[in-house]
Amino acid sequence: MGHHSTWTWQELLVLLGGLWLWGGSAQPTPPGPTRSPAPQLKFRLAGYPRKHNEGRIEVFYNDEWGTICDDDFTLANAHVLCRHLGFVAATGWAHSAKYGKGIGRIWLDNVNCAGGEKSIGDCKHRGWGNSDCSHEEDAGVICKDERIPGFKDSNVIETEQSHVEEVRLRPVVSGARRRLPVTEGVVEVRYKDGWAQICDEGWDTKNSRVICGMMGFPAEKKVNRNFYKRLKRAARMKGRSPRLGSRLFAERQQLNYRLHSVSCTGTEVHLSMCTFQFYQGNTSTACGAGMPAVVSCLPGPLFTSGSTHKKKQRQQQQGQLRIRLKGGAKAGEGRVEVLKSNEWGTVCDDRWNLLSASVVCRELGFGSAKEALTGARMGQGTGPIHLNEVQCLGTEKSLWSCPFKNITQEDCKHTEDAAVRCNVPYMGYENLIRLSGGRSRFEGRVEVAVGAGDGDELRWGLVCGEGWGTLEAMVVCRQLGLGFANHGLQETWYWDASNVTEMVLSGVKCAGHEMSLSHCQHHGSSLSCRNTGTRFAAGVICSETASDLLLHAPLVQETAYIEDRPLHMLYCAAEENCLSSSARLANWPYGHRRLLRFSSQIHNNGRADFRPKAGRHSWVWHECHRHYHSMDIFTHYDILTPNGTKVAEGHKASFCLEDTECEEDVAKRYECANFGEQGITVGCWDLYRHDIDCQWIDITDVKPGNYILQVVINPNFEVAESDFTNNAMKCNCKYDGHRIWVHSCHIGDALSEEASKRFEQYPGQLNNQIS
Repeated sequence: MGHHSTWTWQELLVLLGGLWLWGGSAQPTPPGPTRSPAPQLKFRLAGYPRKHNEGRIEVFYNDEWGTICDDDFTLANAHVLCRHLGFVAATGWAHSAKYGKGIGRIWLDNVNCAGGEKSIGDCKHRGWGNSDCSHEEDAGVICKDERIPGFKDSNVIETEQSHVEEVRLRPVVSGARRRLPVTEGVVEVRYKDGWAQICDEGWDTKNSRVICGMMGFPAEKKVNRNFYKRLKRAARMKGRSPRLGSRLFAERQQLNYRLHSVSCTGTEVHLSMCTFQFYQGNTSTACGAGMPAVVSCLPGPLFTSGSTHKKKQRQQQQGQLRIRLKGGAKAGEGRVEVLKSNEWGTVCDDRWNLLSASVVCRELGFGSAKEALTGARMGQGTGPIHLNEVQCLGTEKSLWSCPFKNITQEDCKHTEDAAVRCNVPYMGYENLIRLSGGRSRFEGRVEVAVGAGDGDELRWGLVCGEGWGTLEAMVVCRQLGLGFANHGLQETWYWDASNVTEMVLSGVKCAGHEMSLSHCQHHGSSLSCRNTGTRFAAGVICSETASDLLLHAPLVQETAYIEDRPLHMLYCAAEENCLSSSARLANWPYGHRRLLRFSSQIHNNGRADFRPKAGRHSWVWHECHRHYHSMDIFTHYDILTPNGTKVAEGHKASFCLEDTECEEDVAKRYECANFGEQGITVGCWDLYRHDIDCQWIDITDVKPGNYILQVVINPNFEVAESDFTNNAMKCNCKYDGHRIWVHSCHIGDALSEEASKRFEQYPGQLNNQIS
């Protein structure tokens, strides 16, 4: 276990024995039928703070330690697990990572034991490694402090509590205390009720790389050790040196060394995976020749200070990047998408692990990976699946440098899209905002902190609800770590629970991707709000999942055609505003309108059903077509010139949102006949056939030429989605006055920037904003 050890981290963790405590299952049972011998199951308690009979429950399966999700967890499950650990029974269990978040795989989810099972493998569960949880949902157990007689593993914590879980960087330069993120400082590990240092003898850049990765940074940089040696001397002098005292904290506390001989390969995602040794007993002479390990990290583009520098870096990075994350609620998480032959596609989850995920995270300017997610946990992508069986060593600069297999259609489906959750720097954004008055922590009136300058006391105030919508709510939910926005509310009179009554922020306008509300545009110090009463304060309802709608582009291309429709057949359509404005001047009922017709098939690839924002009580009955409208505008249909000018438009209210068809194993849930519920279920699609009213663009006034057909779903962001950038679909059109050719149809963000520019021949109209 010394500096020159070549153990793998898994072997090391098992070898440490006493470092982590674990009990073996006396008679492991195979998880379901299998021909190969059952894998050896081992169990241990981990986490902080904990006792010898309680903690986060971890299981060793398939040569890897992992955790158990708290979904559907019961006391009966805890009984079975406590017996695995050598205790007679359980007295309780803990949810939501009470003992801290684990690392590695989440081996079991939706575990359902009767209580008498010999092995956790005999209980019902989703299957080993099949989970839709994050480590924020790690389960813990509290066992009765009575051992099973003769149980072979003692499972007693050593008095030293020899394990490493929590790590932090403590800044020691004055001024760095308040500045976030902390990029340089002394490395400290949690020990008992405080923090302890690591001796830097033999410390190298690979160790620093691991620490920086844990802190959310892609790379490490050289530290000026002489500076810290002077600091150490100043600390010994109890801060009497005025020259140093002005620049440094007085390091008055006694140094308390805990680890030495740390040796990492540089690819570990956590310090606990490296080899190291603990100081035992009296440590007063510890680390005589060295000093505390100090690490300095290089922040990624999103976290560098100085906005112009940040912009420049972001532009440079985006110019080169052939990789992106989609569908995640927070920065640094999402489905992994890669660019090949100018087309974005996904990565298959076969052999997807933390090493490959960390290469993705660092390439994008984040730290190492917290989790490597499989099974389309961040929603399904579209288009090609470019890579399969990616196997990075962890040292690569780019995912494209890792060995992988090209795949055939039979190998993988989008239900196997790989995703990541990366370590990101702690920015403290969640302390500047809070929700009040809601029925749960996921909803409430938005309150923001003002006067957060040096030495000022925080003052809380409300946000003006005028102009507040889904995009602004998205930012609030992200800032609070509560996932996606379900609703952005402009009136919150029913949440009048807080003593905060002053309106302090107005005119908030967000693009939707910001990490904090303070990054959005807003009115300056002067407030401009029509209704400043507390009932008109902005509010949000957040949700861990969201829908994601996108159009099936090939169908538009296959079904597009022109029809000259007599005016006497268009009374209903005119009433619903489905014709261009010149139709009002036509000689009704004589003559005709020229319509570009096509089918549109709208899929929900997200992780939540798409439901109209308005409740049934406010749906509008349209006698003409005999249906209820549940949204004002559901889709925009436009014909644009190559320089972005709109020459014709169609629009479509939600005639009736329903599940026309679904993927295998998905049941239809929404049908709008007889005032039924409206929506699109995850894994289903709503088909508007080319031959129904208003499924067209009125091109009567369009002159022959080359155009772009653009379709945008949910254009006003009325309903929350995990990704709005894929809501636009574009095609090239050639119209000769008699016929139309529609070709090159694609989702708005499916192509590289370069290909999109070539396609459109002009710089604008690259997003789904409709003028």
